[in-house]
Amino acid sequence: MTRPRFHLAIPVTDIPAARAFYGELLGCEEGRSDEKWVDFNMFGHQVVTHLGGEAGDRVKNDVDGHDVPVPHFGVILELDEFWKLADRLKAAGTEFVIEPYTRFEGLPGEQATMFFRDPSGNALEFKAFRDDAHVFATE
Repeated sequence: MTRPRFHLAIPVTDIPAARAFYGELLGCEEGRSDEKWVDFNMFGHQVVTHLGGEAGDRVKNDVDGHDVPVPHFGVILELDEFWKLADRLKAAGTEFVIEPYTRFEGLPGEQATMFFRDPSGNALEFKAFRDDAHVFATE
């Protein structure tokens, strides 16, 4: 392991729908599973969908004029990979919470971002920085 990976467990209401969304639409390879949970390799990180519980927003925060759902999770991609995924999601008819766009344009931390939900209502944000060195930039 060259870089630490995160592990995230999230609630889902339907395992077959989770498999279709994470496995087929997002292209995440499936790992171990049982009738009540499935592991997915999300760009090298372990996301586990567990049957039961409720997903959904707790709050929304204004970021760059958009209501960002909290909690949310996602992955930081390379810029070209981000736009390819955005095109694939659009072609699949994905309903976006926040359509793909570039935020903080011309500033440190300039990034392409998009928000959408899985079939259980979990909010995901995928993003890509113009300059990867600015992932944690403050100025």
